[in-house]
Amino acid sequence: MPARSYAAALLLATTFGFCAFPAVAGPLVEAATRAEKLAIDGNPVGAHDAVREAYGAFASTLPFSIGKVTFVTDPPEGYGMYSPRPTSTYKPGEPLISYVEPVGLSWRSIDGGKVEAQFTVDLELLNNKGDTLAEQKAFGSFTFRGFVRNQEVFAKLTLNVEGPPAGDYVLRYRFRDALSGAVALSDQSFSIAP
Repeated sequence: MPARSYAAALLLATTFGFCAFPAVAGPLVEAATRAEKLAIDGNPVGAHDAVREAYGAFASTLPFSIGKVTFVTDPPEGYGMYSPRPTSTYKPGEPLISYVEPVGLSWRSIDGGKVEAQFTVDLELLNNKGDTLAEQKAFGSFTFRGFVRNQEVFAKLTLNVEGPPAGDYVLRYRFRDALSGAVALSDQSFSIAP
């Protein structure tokens, strides 16, 4: 298509609100369409499974990263089942409990038709200038196995901080996807009260 014709087609498309080029549906759109048909046909479980499978496949293509991260008042009961801590100021010796949701985990097939994802977590405690005060490799290790690429994955991490003086700090967790080797950081600022 000559440049002038292309520009004219683009102008028509934007002016009159139509697309001059074929639209391509992605796997999530296709799964949603299939799920809607299944639901209309009286198969809600099939509809649910179609969307879950498509979302799991899609999420596996995302770069490994950290979604939700927050300090919580008590250990979380499950995915999204937590009570956010109203403040990030702690008394000396009070444990820091973090709720963290990794996104874009890699999955592999294992025996019996199951799939598996794994990640480890390193810990680093920084002062407000960014200097490392303490660190621990493989502070946590998590493995998830099942028959679906579950996206409702979270980590509960508890750190008992004893000894540092009152002041401002950063709690850094370094998440490493064991299958892809990808790394994602989670930084949480907090203070220890005098």
